[in-house]
Amino acid sequence: MKQISTVLKSVVLVAVIILLSNCTNSGNENAKAVSGAAQSDGVFPVAYINTDSLLLNYTFAKEANEQLMSKEEASRADFNEKANVFRQDAVEFQRKVQNNGFLSMERAQKEQQRLAQKEQELQQLNQQLTNELMAEQDKLNRQLRDTLMNYLDEYAKINPFKIILSNTLGDNVLYAAPGVDITNEIVEALNARHEAAKQ
Repeated sequence: MKQISTVLKSVVLVAVIILLSNCTNSGNENAKAVSGAAQSDGVFPVAYINTDSLLLNYTFAKEANEQLMSKEEASRADFNEKANVFRQDAVEFQRKVQNNGFLSMERAQKEQQRLAQKEQELQQLNQQLTNELMAEQDKLNRQLRDTLMNYLDEYAKINPFKIILSNTLGDNVLYAAPGVDITNEIVEALNARHEAAKQ
């Protein structure tokens, strides 16, 4: 009985050793294959784009930003004009109250209710304008991202990169070998495409 148990233990031990050696060999082969693929054409298949530089130099991004800024200025001017009218009405109301300028208490209360309604409308207008600007900014951000992603799909078919990272304010890439930053190349290509699309 002890002999059968010892023989079984030996067989199991040999099987485990064979299994582990097969796993180790196949793991080494996989690692060698990945390493070989990364170095076969002499270029590591990772690059990055400095997003800040892209936004500063990409014509479409600059135009979109200017469009958003002019829309924001127009909204702010419209809101400020209405806010000034409200402030003048409120000051006039206070002056009349202090000088007993209302014919009756009922008339003063109606004017106060009218001002409260105008203030509420002004707050709603402010919220509406803010929401519209946020929606416009989101739309422009999506357009910008779409143009970049569409170009990178084509770029990846021609170039050996397997992954392209975004680097904002140097947060994601702490070190990069020369040639891994492809920002200028991408900006030039995107600007050329944007100019061609405008004509």
